[in-house]
Amino acid sequence: MTERTNLPATDPKNKTLDWLDERTGWRMVRDMADHKVVPIHAGTAWYYFGGITLFLLGIQVITGVLLLLYYRPSVAEAFDSVRFIMTRVEFGWLIRSIHSWSANLLILAAFVHMFSVVFTHAYRRPRELTWLTGIALLGLMLGFGFSGYLLPWNQISYFATKVGTDMAASVPIAGPAIARFLRGGEEVGAATLTRFFAFHVMILPLVTFGLVGLHLLLVQFHGMSTPSGVPPSQLAQMKFFPNFFLRELVIWYGVLAVLGTLAAIFPWELGLKADPFASAPAGIRPEWYFLAEFYTLKLIPSHVWFFEGELLGLLGFGLLAAGWVALPFWATGRNGDQRTRLVTGAGVFLICYLATFTILGYLK
Repeated sequence: MTERTNLPATDPKNKTLDWLDERTGWRMVRDMADHKVVPIHAGTAWYYFGGITLFLLGIQVITGVLLLLYYRPSVAEAFDSVRFIMTRVEFGWLIRSIHSWSANLLILAAFVHMFSVVFTHAYRRPRELTWLTGIALLGLMLGFGFSGYLLPWNQISYFATKVGTDMAASVPIAGPAIARFLRGGEEVGAATLTRFFAFHVMILPLVTFGLVGLHLLLVQFHGMSTPSGVPPSQLAQMKFFPNFFLRELVIWYGVLAVLGTLAAIFPWELGLKADPFASAPAGIRPEWYFLAEFYTLKLIPSHVWFFEGELLGLLGFGLLAAGWVALPFWATGRNGDQRTRLVTGAGVFLICYLATFTILGYLK
């Protein structure tokens, strides 16, 4: 009599997972996630702002794609297409409001994330490239804000863009060429709108997705930073998945609730269609994230000694930006000592300056 051997049947689920792993290496990603930990200390809450920024960027992509289905990037049709979205498309007004509010919250979250990195000194070696990619992403977010502001082609956005490109024209030597490149000519017009549309939906997103990928790869490679002077082994830790991620997910729900509330109660207005021959509206000013610099330039006299005041202000902003970008390199002395007090003081000064001059810019 032949003895029967009961062989274990191959699980179809395991076969599918093996097939995927052979072609994508997904188990390696899963293993990385399993080993990723988050240090627990007084500044752990700051870690959430990186995820909030990423979440709001995702909201921008989703709502932007929905708006793109109806938007027409031409001077003759841009304003009417946005009005059509707001009045005829079902929930179009809500999608546009969410897109506009999330753009502002995204820039605010990016600024908070940047200053949290400064105050927790997470820019230290070997995270210099993480800092540089983060600053580049902040610059791209400002670029999204500047380019997207013109797309509705309303009166305020037209003249605000004119003011912004006029400021670019004041940059020494290359200024006029930069302004012509942005405008597509000598004045803000149809070519400007199509260029800003191309920047907003093609060029900036391509660069942003690449930099986001690099930034996340660097964060994964170096891990979460710990307070200076405290070895990671002396800190309690939590697993990123699922512990930290579930907390982050709850915060995302909260951000989404705030975003929906703002969009529903304070819907984004469209205003009047742009008229290049009309006079500029009274009190024209850029969006809040450019307001401190704009107000500072207004305070500078037309001439300081034999220098043009606006030119001097732009040079000052350029030097300040260059110094801020290079923060990880001057924040460490020759002997490797960390200049934490100097960096913290610089961060506090910059926050006070931006907050004060932004408020003054609105009030004046």
